[in-house]
Amino acid sequence: MNTRVSSPILSMTDVTKVYRSGDSLLGASGSRVVALDRISLDINAGEIFGLVGESGSGKTTASRLIVGLETPDDGRIRFDGKDIVGLKGRARREFTRQVQVIFQDPYQSLNAHLSIFDAVCEPLVIHGIGDRASRRTRVCEALETAELTPPEVYLNRYPHQLSGGQRQRVAIARAMILEPRFLIADEPTSMLDASISFQIFRLLHRLRETFGVTMLFITHSLAAARNLCDRVGVIYRGRLVELGTARETIMHPRHPYTKALLDAHPRYGGSNHHGFGTLLDVERPRPETDHCLFYPRCRLAVENTCNLQAPKMKNLDAAHRVSCFLF
Repeated sequence: MNTRVSSPILSMTDVTKVYRSGDSLLGASGSRVVALDRISLDINAGEIFGLVGESGSGKTTASRLIVGLETPDDGRIRFDGKDIVGLKGRARREFTRQVQVIFQDPYQSLNAHLSIFDAVCEPLVIHGIGDRASRRTRVCEALETAELTPPEVYLNRYPHQLSGGQRQRVAIARAMILEPRFLIADEPTSMLDASISFQIFRLLHRLRETFGVTMLFITHSLAAARNLCDRVGVIYRGRLVELGTARETIMHPRHPYTKALLDAHPRYGGSNHHGFGTLLDVERPRPETDHCLFYPRCRLAVENTCNLQAPKMKNLDAAHRVSCFLF
């Protein structure tokens, strides 16, 4: 994996996002759902950073806040050192040219009524770039970049005429046609089989190497993060619990939740891994006071410590941090 060190292109500082469930038409507020809780991280220029966690951990919320689909309740998000929360007008348009998203579901992210040419060309039209002839050239180049060749074969097809892997490649071509500097890949292979997923991982890696694009790779799979990412952050219920290089974090996990994610990954013949066993069979009651969020599920939890306060992120070394009282 690439171990390049650079300055942060994107920074999140103490970012919090809270939703309310059960709101009534009369305006009565329902229960609070904390999607992100004071999360802070830096993504360096040119790296592939993996944000790993199970469903509902806050990964996709983080990506939606970055691209401005939602607004944080607290904290700062900066791109190239500039605040991007609440961007409008020309500043917003310039930001969207530099930051693009590959969504999880290639069956939903493409408009069924648009040809492949129109779908990939749409960002150029929105930003007023080029005429039809030059746009056709750029669309063909983008399709070739996404390994859909020869591109002319695909221009007049529609999404329903393509396989899932081909649709995701079209989505990648559309994301890359504006030559962005930052790409968010939100579970881009979760709808694909293993062999096609491997091809998409290889393609994303080649895009970074060829174009220098920085990536935020969102996934529930530590194995996928290990194959693709330079660094990973493990997120649990909206809080970052472990952060480090992909190799160190996955080969030598420290947080019990990271170990639980590794235990959940299927293993096949030849594996001598017997499991970390950090998950309780039956969860403990959740304390009323402040506590480690993983305490109810953690077999290694220390009574009168983990159930009474939340741990802070600590440096294990220059490249590895963990939020756990065991360290």
